[in-house]
Amino acid sequence: MALQDIVAQTVTGLGYELVELERSAGGTLRVTIDLAWEPGREQAVTVEDCEKVTRQLQYALEVDEVDYKRLEVSSPGIDRPLRHERDFERFAGEQVDITLKAPMGAAAGGQVAANRKKFRGTLERAPQGWQLVWSDEPARLPGQKVSKKKVPAPQQVLGFTLDELKEARLAPIVDFKGRRRPGVQEQGK
Repeated sequence: MALQDIVAQTVTGLGYELVELERSAGGTLRVTIDLAWEPGREQAVTVEDCEKVTRQLQYALEVDEVDYKRLEVSSPGIDRPLRHERDFERFAGEQVDITLKAPMGAAAGGQVAANRKKFRGTLERAPQGWQLVWSDEPARLPGQKVSKKKVPAPQQVLGFTLDELKEARLAPIVDFKGRRRPGVQEQGK
């Protein structure tokens, strides 16, 4: 049985989702897990979850005689990679960073640099796949006054399919109160 299959079968058998599997040249096996997604319910992977998966993986890898020096099991973190259609569905409405396989070129119509491949914006469902909505307006500094006469930068939209992406990740936005979906109020306020 292949390593990917052993790890995936063990992780999913425990009720988790395998996000990433990496094997380094030094013999370290890195496994990234997440809780299975259910719409309307967001939870985070705990240390206990990682410990539970580690113990079960150690046993499974020993039984199948997989050679490794060290096993690391962790959560995907705040910059979680998005790889599958269900990842995009789960994080629709969130800020994401995407890197295209090829630059925009002439398709940009002069709206963005022709050689641009990296974008950050809000992920949305589109008729032909997915789209990213963003504005190139610089972020305001705390306490900075904005003129009422200033015209905001226009919103831009980039449509794409998963085949056109080199990489997609959640944008690592830290507000020290936890990641919240736009429009969701804090409890108790």
